[in-house]
This record gives sequence, structure tokens and C-alpha cells, in this order.
Amino acid sequence: MPPLVAGFIAILIICSSSVWAQDKYPSRVIRIVTAPPGSNHDWGARFTANELNQRLPQRVIVENRGSIAIEYVAKEAAPDGYTVLFYGAVVWLQPVLAKTNWDPLADFAPVTLAVTSPNLLVTHPSLPVRSVKDLIALARSRPGQLNYGAGGAGSTPHIAAELFKHMARVNIVRVNYKGSGPAQIGLLTGEVQVMFAGLGPIMPHVKANKVKALAVTTPKRSKLAPELPAIAETVPGYESQAAIGFFVPRKTPPAIVSYLSREIVQALKASDHEKVAAAGIEVVASSPEEFTAFMKADMARMAEVTRSASFAN
Repeated sequence: MPPLVAGFIAILIICSSSVWAQDKYPSRVIRIVTAPPGSNHDWGARFTANELNQRLPQRVIVENRGSIAIEYVAKEAAPDGYTVLFYGAVVWLQPVLAKTNWDPLADFAPVTLAVTSPNLLVTHPSLPVRSVKDLIALARSRPGQLNYGAGGAGSTPHIAAELFKHMARVNIVRVNYKGSGPAQIGLLTGEVQVMFAGLGPIMPHVKANKVKALAVTTPKRSKLAPELPAIAETVPGYESQAAIGFFVPRKTPPAIVSYLSREIVQALKASDHEKVAAAGIEVVASSPEEFTAFMKADMARMAEVTRSASFAN
């Protein structure tokens, strides 16, 4: 057989095998890797996995890898659709703020922007404030003396707090934690005085009077916490929400990305929205293209903000 013909046949075999493998997808367990337990990431990953397990022929499990999940999926996971990342804005905003080992557009294929959630501006009960106005006044009277907890550069609490500092013209010092769960514990124990925390995880502590909730970070009052004012009522133009989505490694075949997007979107839309709302989460369920456009717009907005605000402390 001539070498050229043999080569052509080999290519056909490889392509046919690839198509066959995609047609058979999924043929084994799919892992959703995400942040530590106790966060909106973990809760959202699990309710999505539960819905997918009623739809897909193979099991879907959740694996809590913490902050290393992002780099793991970007650099180590095989692009075969069996490792899916469920993570928030740190994926696309941290590279705007500091050098990272991943590129949000070059290393990931967005699957869907799954959910959004407002943060609550909360304080330790010992802090003598009852409103956003009180907190701003106290922080201005004690520059650099108050502190807030956040789970790392580029995390939603970090972005929300630094945006607040910039727009309210206050100096509140960041204390780093390895995730939002440990940061929340720091607030409960009084190790930090202020936090921008996910509504779902922090609300039980608000109701138990273990922390004080001052406001929500949505541009207007949120239907998820209608009793709380928006920070924007005191700081005009302020807005910061948690946005969490699904990603796969960039080289994942488009057919598999489409399959995952379709199934995850349907699972999200079929979920118990009352239960989801009770956790402080709103379902978005976007297309991959809409999610990509959202990321690019958010990155451009944050790049503009960082030109006039310090995110270093």
C-alpha cells in the first residue's frame, strides 16, 4: 500500500475513533471539582450533581479541591469532559489583579454561567455599627485599624471589599484566609471585624445573632434578603455579586462542551428554585457564548477599576 494512502487511512481511523469516543460520552464517572465545603461553590456543585445524576447514564460526583482546583483543571486534567470545574469569578478576575498560572480564556472552555448570589456586608457583633453609614464613619475615624476577612486575591469577597474601600474612601485592612469558610470562622470568632460573605452560608449566623448584616451588594435590594438595604443606597453605583460557572479544559472537544452545557443548563432549570433561593442563590444557566461574553466584560470592568484602586493589601 502506498505510504500516502496508508497515512490517509490512519487519519480516518483516528478521527473515527475520536468521534466514536465522543458519541459514547459519558462512559464513566464525571467529577465536578470545586471549592471547600461550606461555600456557595460546594452547595451549588452538589445540587447540580444531584440533578445530573437523575439525567445522565453515568454518576456525577463532587470533589472539593479548594483553591488548587482552578490550576488543576487548567493544567493537569485531561480535556475529555470527565473533569469539570465549578468556580467563581476568581477564575477570570484574579489574572486581572495578579500573575497566575492560568489564563481564563486560553486555558478554559466556559460551559455555562450557572448561578449568581449577592454578598452580605456583615460585621462582628462587637463592632459598634448598625448601618453602612456607621461603618464608613468608623473606618474613616480609624484608618487602617479595622480589618476584613477574604479567601484570597480575586475572590468575590476580596473584590467586593476592595470595591467598597475604593468607592467609600475608607482604609480597611485585608486578612487572607484559605477559602471563604475559614474567613467566615475568623469573623465568628472576632479575629476579623468585617466580611463580605455569601448570603447562603452567612445567613444562619445572621439569624442566630452571631454576626450583624448591614446590607446587600446588589445594585438594588435583593428579593433574597428584602429586609436589608443595598450598599448602593449609601454608596451610589456600588455593585458586586458572586458569579459561579462551569468550565472544562480548553481542548475539550466542542461536541462534549455542547453536551455538558445542554445537560447542566437543563439540570439547573429543573432544580427546586425555592430551595435554591433559600440558599441565597439565583439560577442563570447561560450558554457558553453568553458566559464568555460575561467574563470578558467583567474582566474589562475590573481592569478599569484596578487602575484607580489598590488591591494589594
